[in-house]
Parts: sequence; C-alpha cells; structure tokens
Amino acid sequence: MAKPRAVVLTGFGINCDYETEDAFILAGAEADRVHVNDLIENSTILSRYQILAVPGGFSFGDDIASGKVLANKLKYRMGDAFLKFLLKDSLVIGICNGFQVLVRLGVLPGQGEGLAEQKATLTYNDSGKFEDRWVRLEAVQESPCVFTRGLKRIELPVRHGEGKFYTGDSAFLAQLNRNGQVVLRYTAADGSSPAPYPANPNGSEEDIAGICDPTGRLFGLMPHPEAFIHRYHHPRWTREDGADEGQGLAIFRNAVDYFN
Repeated sequence: MAKPRAVVLTGFGINCDYETEDAFILAGAEADRVHVNDLIENSTILSRYQILAVPGGFSFGDDIASGKVLANKLKYRMGDAFLKFLLKDSLVIGICNGFQVLVRLGVLPGQGEGLAEQKATLTYNDSGKFEDRWVRLEAVQESPCVFTRGLKRIELPVRHGEGKFYTGDSAFLAQLNRNGQVVLRYTAADGSSPAPYPANPNGSEEDIAGICDPTGRLFGLMPHPEAFIHRYHHPRWTREDGADEGQGLAIFRNAVDYFN
C-alpha cells in the first residue's frame, strides 16, 4: 500500500518544519518540506499530497499579528489551489503559528465553506508574556477530529506569545461545542477544569487548546505535538515509565491511518 504524502510548509520564519517532517515520516508517511513561494509559483505541487502541515514558528516575524501575513499570502496568492485542496478528501494540521494562520484564513473554526470570514482569533496571552512550558491536555471524545482519535489525556509543550483562543461570541462558542469542534482543552494537574494559570497558559476561552472544522479533517492546536515524538523529549523521561514513543506521535499516526 502506498504511503500517504504530507507536505510541510517552510520559509519566512517557520522554524518547526524539520520536526514536523520527521514526525510524519516516523508515523509512516512520505513527507517533504516545500517553500511557500514554490507552492505559489507552481500550485500543482499541492495536488500531489494528501496532508498539508502548517508548522509552528514566527512567520514574517509575527508582524501585524501572528500568522496574519502568511495567511494573506496563502489566500491571495494561491487561494484557488488552496481551496481545491481543502475541499477534497485531504487533511490539514496547523500547529501554533500554523493554527494562527488557519484561524486568520477563516478555515478554522470554519463552517464547511473553505476560505471564510474570520470568526475567532488567537490573541495575546493573558499573562502578557511569552509562555514556554509543558501543559496537560484532555481530548474531547465527541469530536470528529481525525487527528485525535483514541486520545484521552496527553502532555505537550507550548511556546507562544499569542495563544489565547477567543471568539467574543457565546452563541458561536456554544455552536462549536455542539458540533464537536472543540478538540483539546487545557486541564489542571489533576485533570480537572477550568484550568487556572499556568495550566491554561494563555487564558483561552473555556481552556480551548485546539479546534477542528465540522468535518474533523482540518485541525489546529497551540501545543506542539512534533516536539514530543520520542520519550526522551519529555523533561521527566528518566523518572517515569512509559512507551518509547512520545505522546505527540499519535496525532501524526492518526493522520496516516486515515488514508490506510
């Protein structure tokens, strides 16, 4: 059986592309790092892949707002090809800065219409500072998200200055919950919620750490699963028993299994 192919964006300040590529390869996919400009100059490249990853980093130096410039570049320079990719049976994951890009493109939370009006944002952390720490997460079991199938509780690192998920619309937030589009929530050390700071490192509404579109094929999260694909990535790896692979690898393996 042919391996699914994943394309990992790189360029303009994206700096988690190598780790994301490695995660997909370890999970069983063929993965390539492709510069954003190469996709713009030859939009047919995207049609060769089944999975698109927009990794973390600081694209365009977070000018204007995190992910805003890259979102506009994708929207106005390759909107048709990007929309065509979204509408086929493909998967998309945006991690940290990539999550910010997908939210500003309007594809997340999204209502199934592709590039849409932005309905949410990822804004400055309530702490007023860059947060670099490990967090505990709970996966919402009712979510249709392809990437989190079989997951319950995991730990992943965060590193961001603008990670607060915010809608400012209680009715829209309730709709996301009804649709199962809330995928991951920050939890306290004992697994309870609401999660006080620093368990919720940014002040996100309802402790939201990750969301998906209504189909479950488009997923964005602020924590970094590609930063925990081996056991020894965890700061307590010498003090705790566990599997040799890191908990974040399951997210990439679920994407590969979707096509197998």
